[in-house]
Amino acid sequence: MSNGVVVLVAVVILVGFFSMQHYGTDRVSWLFAPIVLLWFLLIGGIGIFNIWKHGSSVLKAFSPVYIYRYFKRGGQEGWTSLGGIMLSITGTEALFADLAHFPVSAVQLAFTLIVFPCLLLAYSGQAAYLMNNLDHSQDVFYRSIPGTAVVIVMLVTTFLMIMIMILVWRCHWILVLIFTGLSLIVECTYFSSVLFKIDQGGWVPLVIAGAFLVIMYVWHYGTVKRYEFEMHSKVSMAWILGLGPSLGLVRVPGIGLVYTELASGVPHIFSHFITNLPAIHSVVVFVCVKYLPVYTVPEEERFLVKRIGPKNFHMFRCVARYGYKDLHKKDESFEKKLFDNLFMFVRLESMMEGCSDSDEYSLCGQKTVQSMDGMLSNNGNTRTASSNMDISVSSLDSIEPAKSPPHVKSSGQTSSQTEVDELEFLNNNRDAGVVHILGNTVVRARRDSRFYKKIAVDYIYAFLRKICRENSVIFNVPHESLLNVGQIFYV
Repeated sequence: MSNGVVVLVAVVILVGFFSMQHYGTDRVSWLFAPIVLLWFLLIGGIGIFNIWKHGSSVLKAFSPVYIYRYFKRGGQEGWTSLGGIMLSITGTEALFADLAHFPVSAVQLAFTLIVFPCLLLAYSGQAAYLMNNLDHSQDVFYRSIPGTAVVIVMLVTTFLMIMIMILVWRCHWILVLIFTGLSLIVECTYFSSVLFKIDQGGWVPLVIAGAFLVIMYVWHYGTVKRYEFEMHSKVSMAWILGLGPSLGLVRVPGIGLVYTELASGVPHIFSHFITNLPAIHSVVVFVCVKYLPVYTVPEEERFLVKRIGPKNFHMFRCVARYGYKDLHKKDESFEKKLFDNLFMFVRLESMMEGCSDSDEYSLCGQKTVQSMDGMLSNNGNTRTASSNMDISVSSLDSIEPAKSPPHVKSSGQTSSQTEVDELEFLNNNRDAGVVHILGNTVVRARRDSRFYKKIAVDYIYAFLRKICRENSVIFNVPHESLLNVGQIFYV
């Protein structure tokens, strides 16, 4: 095909790819998986045909003896020629990116059984063809590919692997030294050979990589500064308790879901909200969405709920946990699942209170640590009980010194009635309306900042924040139930 046809076909494929991307990576992968599988099988089959037709002697190249003879015979030219065969190993670095979409076992099986054998056959077939058609060597595709950035990716991956072996796996230093030596011998050899191709087009991927490095650094800098501001300016529980059950305002019917990045403490945006508005909802739930470095989080372990302050405050915290494969943007029932877990927490909390046998410590004025231990041993749902126990006991938000109880329960009847009352209270407020309150902390550079910092923060980071998908879009929050509360933070 001519270059014009190739470009046209590529444009059509890209347009079709991005037009389907909103359906999710799983749908796109199911569509492209048969195409990619067919591609590898075809190039592997063509390789087998070329080896059979033009001679199987090319398979001798798998012997390491020939690379020694090649370097000995070719000298410096043989060394610099390594830059021309980078295409044969490109794509391996993409395996690490694929881990964000597929399980480790799937990537291992696909590469070991399909990708690697087909690539070996394809390149061996090309070599067999070129042995009998030397005049066609100028048409080899990899001459147009600058492979420089790929080698740098491999070097970075090796150095990161060394850190993992030392800090995470705690391997013996001799094993680390052997891995480092063998890896760097191969990769530094390739890296030094492709340096001659920088002026032949290798500078293009380096410039693109540098631009993306600047963008990622600005995004990381702005995000870290915003999170540090929220961490240092979060409201203490003493201040919340000092406001009383009404929080110093009028408690109106309804449930307010306050989204925050903090998994502990009360965010500053909440104090900003109640300071400027005369009312707050009767039930307040602080929702924190966390992305864990795991493939997926099971549905039964996704939501962690605890209470903030005494019961009559009606304040809760819910941490929603997602893995990198979980498609939370399709979670249309997010609000329903959140309330289901909130109601389950209230029931479990009431059951814990019913079996309380000590007043050494009081959770929200009533729960005890010993009652949690009894609940953990008596309740069959070990996972849920342990999750709630771990969060509640370890949090200073809901533990306060015990005082002499006004009365001692002799049975679980009172706690059951309390559970019914609170569940009815939550249901009534849910029927009254749910409002999603999103904090929008705007980061700005100080007036005395240098010009490059102002450009990075006021323009680049602001643009990245603008195009970033917000929680309201991810969880399909209707506009009529959305309330944005903004504040400006200068760095």
